[in-house]
Amino acid sequence: MSFSAAAQKDNTSIIIQSEGMKITVDKIAQGFSVPWAIAVLSADKLLVTEREGSIYIYHLDKSETIKLKNTPDVMAQGQGGMLDVVLSPDYKNSGWIYFTYVKDVEGEGATVLARARLETDKFKDWQELLITQSTTDADYHFGSRITFDEDGHVYFGIGDRGERPDAQNLMNHAGTVIRLNLDGSIPDDNPFNNTKSQKQALLPEIWSYGHRNPQGIAYDFNNKRLWSIEHGPRGGDEINLILPAHNYGWPVISYGKEYWGPVAVGEGTHREGMTQPVKVYIPSIAPGSLIHYSGNLLPGWKGNLFAGALALRHINRLVLDKNGKIIKEERLLEELKERIRAITQSPEGWIYFSTDSGDIYQIKPLGSNKTKLENRQ
Repeated sequence: MSFSAAAQKDNTSIIIQSEGMKITVDKIAQGFSVPWAIAVLSADKLLVTEREGSIYIYHLDKSETIKLKNTPDVMAQGQGGMLDVVLSPDYKNSGWIYFTYVKDVEGEGATVLARARLETDKFKDWQELLITQSTTDADYHFGSRITFDEDGHVYFGIGDRGERPDAQNLMNHAGTVIRLNLDGSIPDDNPFNNTKSQKQALLPEIWSYGHRNPQGIAYDFNNKRLWSIEHGPRGGDEINLILPAHNYGWPVISYGKEYWGPVAVGEGTHREGMTQPVKVYIPSIAPGSLIHYSGNLLPGWKGNLFAGALALRHINRLVLDKNGKIIKEERLLEELKERIRAITQSPEGWIYFSTDSGDIYQIKPLGSNKTKLENRQ
């Protein structure tokens, strides 16, 4: 099934200036229901997930949207549902597309990493690579974004699932960043592979732990750095440089406060053996995504981190020095007053982002061709 609509009047462009560049921000689609993730299939096709479970191809050149068939059943409750979508690094050869979503496991939700191939308007060869040991009856803190490194590994994050102590328990996947080979097998050099505690094996998929709810993850190929951004409680959102076996502290340490009062979470902000964040946001911006921009079309932004902000409604741009220290922050597109959910980069160097109100935008250098606006409904 497809939907199409005529382009609307030209009132959807915003011109911004940053780092000496003039940049245009165009609304290219609207009418989605919480578009949680975007993957760029080609120069004229986007893959879009909706949290309630649907997946679409959006044809930029034809202003047409196609709802895809043979999608998995998801538990779409609270913050759960169909979550991230990312193309495999070898997508041109293998055709694999990776997904995270929430699955019903005996009435409780678990974050799942899966992959499938796309054939015209339907998926085939679905493989659930990991049904995580993260089930609780809570309907929040599922994570979960996906990224890859240059050595054939896939990473994704999982929240604490509403059970704070689980983020310190290496016998479940809650509150962790997971690392697998592309086929779902466990890398031999994962830090907890073949490690035992209290006569029980620690879960070997775990790369790092002590996370509250990581909702952005990105890999810097030039410097071989893995970055994550996660929700704090009331204040205390964090950007972390993710290192193997490191404990990022939740809920023992945090820069946030309890929701019920101005009381510190846990012991405070520091504890020996627990890794400090690279940046803390107080008040919270409520991050929804993260990319490390590597394109050439927006040269002033190359090497920067970009995060979508839900609560404070902007795109958060961070400039890094050569050592990975954040030296500058810029808050873009606050005038939209939109909850920014997904953000991604195309091979050409365009940036796309979605809003919880159902819109998709495209960021390009000023003077690039504008894409038609399409309404899916």
